[in-house]
Amino acid sequence: MTRQVETGPLGPFPHVNRPVFSISALLIVGFIILGAVFTETAAALFTGAQTAIADYFGWFLIIVTNLAVLVSLYLALGPYGRIRLGGQTEAPEYGLFSWTAMLFSAGIGIGLLYWAVAEPLFHFFSPPIAEAESVAAAEQAMVLSFLHWGIHGWALYCIVGLSLAYFHYRKGLPLSIRSALYPLIGERIYGPWGHAVDILAVFGTMFGIVTTLGLGVMQISAGLNGLFGIPDNLFVQIVLIAVITAFATASVMLGLDSGIKRVSNFNIQLSFVLLAFILITGPTLYIFDSFVENVGNYISNLVYFSFWSEAYSGTNWQVNWTIFYWAWWISWSPFVGIFIARISRGRTVREFTLGVLFIPVIILFFWFTAFGGVAIHMELAGNPGLIEATQQGYGNAIFRLLDYFPLTRLVTAVVIVMIVVWFVTSSDSGSFVIDMLTAGGHIDPPKVQRLFWAVTEGIIAAILLAAGGLAALQAAAVVAGFPFAFVILVMMYGLLRALGRDHLVLYRYKQWFVTEQEAEHNLPSAFVGETALSGPPPAVRDGGPDRDDDGRAPAPTPAQ
Repeated sequence: MTRQVETGPLGPFPHVNRPVFSISALLIVGFIILGAVFTETAAALFTGAQTAIADYFGWFLIIVTNLAVLVSLYLALGPYGRIRLGGQTEAPEYGLFSWTAMLFSAGIGIGLLYWAVAEPLFHFFSPPIAEAESVAAAEQAMVLSFLHWGIHGWALYCIVGLSLAYFHYRKGLPLSIRSALYPLIGERIYGPWGHAVDILAVFGTMFGIVTTLGLGVMQISAGLNGLFGIPDNLFVQIVLIAVITAFATASVMLGLDSGIKRVSNFNIQLSFVLLAFILITGPTLYIFDSFVENVGNYISNLVYFSFWSEAYSGTNWQVNWTIFYWAWWISWSPFVGIFIARISRGRTVREFTLGVLFIPVIILFFWFTAFGGVAIHMELAGNPGLIEATQQGYGNAIFRLLDYFPLTRLVTAVVIVMIVVWFVTSSDSGSFVIDMLTAGGHIDPPKVQRLFWAVTEGIIAAILLAAGGLAALQAAAVVAGFPFAFVILVMMYGLLRALGRDHLVLYRYKQWFVTEQEAEHNLPSAFVGETALSGPPPAVRDGGPDRDDDGRAPAPTPAQ
């Protein structure tokens, strides 16, 4: 029988792992007090820690992210690609469109609208190498934007998500971060070590979502001010947090199919409508031409910028941008990885890795070209104002760009709706994942617990926004996520080890079984000690007393 993480009732919550739930809640409350009451101290503490990580461990983060890319590509193209996350006859639980919409919504969130114009423009007027505001700077700006939003970040999500999906659907372990550590620590994942990594995942997920929520409402507030003249102040921002939290709470209470999937599908459809509008009313030919060139430049410069560390120049541009991005992607990887694993039952390893690595990246590259690339094109042509808007605030850049397009007010309203919906999809999926973690990896946690975490996110965002503690919160999310760089290394080792001993791999490449059905029949439903990592039980090839009536070897018992 599959062992589960110990859970039970705690106050009004019927199904929680008490150590993870209690300690996570206490840490979160403690940080709220620190960030709201001792704002400057908290900002100095966590910003200093974030800077130290970037300065002294930037090389390590570069190695981890590049290793994640290499391992992900190997998993996609190597001998394990046909292994299915579940039974070999299972169909994917979600169709390709819904699956893509949900993984994209959880993995990107508001960054699609917040940075699509601002980041390319910033790299254009403040490039690390090229001359500012030149054609070379324009090309480099798109390469760097693609680097930060390309396969490196999605490879981190891929490793975490595939590891958890494999150990849960293939081996019967809980859908929780702790399960990925099984090949290293065995049954101790059910004890303090397992609790510790899940608590860290809860902490990073909560504050990553809250930071995004807090920064995003400031962008929505700025958009409403320009569109309707609504005051851009703290009161409006807190009201916006309340509205977004209410929508997110309703979505997460409806569940994965009725709530999160439908909101994600609506979100991606609306995004495609906006993209089509920019493509039709903007410089269409330039968008297609520059997209092809941008992708080519990205591929040709990928190795250089992937390993570039400013060792010879002695500057700190990369620390402030690329290293920060790698730390931020790592800090989000527990949340996004668990969510992607949850929606990926029935997909093969190859479908999973190729889908996670390339489908969102292609969409992102075209999106950044259509928005950021067009903004740079306009600046090169002499249209003023976009750089100044970006310098005033990153969230203002996209609204300034829309001033040059027809139906400005209508499109601006659509963008504001999109920002709200992106937040809803990030918040509801984040609440769902936190509840899963605190419920011992339960894939359908109780609604009252979903309600608690969804409302908690909104309350924390409002308190810290009012106290001015979001900068400390953003730094804290990165600091909390940094230890996951080591966890990801363990995940890569454990996943490769387990896949290499999967019974279907042993049948297909080493012929340890007579048929694929026999291999599937002998696949244990859960880890029992190291048995599932050491190969199959003895089998007699010619039939006989050690085989069932259909000629297959009997399934191993827990004693084996």
